[in-house]
Amino acid sequence: MAKNELGPMPVHVGVIMDGNGRWAKKRGLPRKFGHREGAKTFRKIVRHAKAIGIKYITFYAFSTENWKRPDDEVQSIMKLFEKYLDELDDFLKEHVRIRFIGDRSMLTETLQAKMKRSEELSKDYDLMTLILAINYGGRDEITNAVKLIAEDVKAGNIEPSEIDENLIQSRLYTAEIPDVDLIIRPSGEQRLSNFLIWQSAYAEYYFTDILWPDFSKKDLEKAVEVYRDRHRRFGGV
Repeated sequence: MAKNELGPMPVHVGVIMDGNGRWAKKRGLPRKFGHREGAKTFRKIVRHAKAIGIKYITFYAFSTENWKRPDDEVQSIMKLFEKYLDELDDFLKEHVRIRFIGDRSMLTETLQAKMKRSEELSKDYDLMTLILAINYGGRDEITNAVKLIAEDVKAGNIEPSEIDENLIQSRLYTAEIPDVDLIIRPSGEQRLSNFLIWQSAYAEYYFTDILWPDFSKKDLEKAVEVYRDRHRRFGGV
């Protein structure tokens, strides 16, 4: 790539919203206040991602491991989800498609109903797809895909010899969504934490010490610029 010549925009960006609790602790506040502030940042970044031309953006909202957190914090997060799912109607007005990935069985019936409603109302929108990973884990997703394939083999619908990457991909929560191009993780941590581990096989990573509630539009633009300045070889030369 020639100097000062940037590559294409990332099609799919994954965001690990990390640092909410530390943001609150630095201010002497309960952790739940950090999650509330982080939710505001989420809305701001979604809109800016759409404005700069990102077609798919996935946010790691709640992992399968997050149930280990203190019960009051978990309950506060779940209440926030319900509140902000009501506010997702604003994104529907902007023709943003909304998808959810993860195991919904542990979520309340009210939350599941709101998730289904948002997906149904936005299913025909194509300006941008917003994906929320709730009760999601990459290993759990792959395990679920393997179980589905095993059931098909047992039923005689497919032969073991037919199992390939495309078949596994088709059983993932993200079956119709392109693989991730760029993973952004604020807060200073430098790991995936079980987020989109299949889909990010060739993703670029962008880490920053900024805590998620302080993550700005300019920070998103910087991450995208760093991505566009890299040469992606996908195993080639």
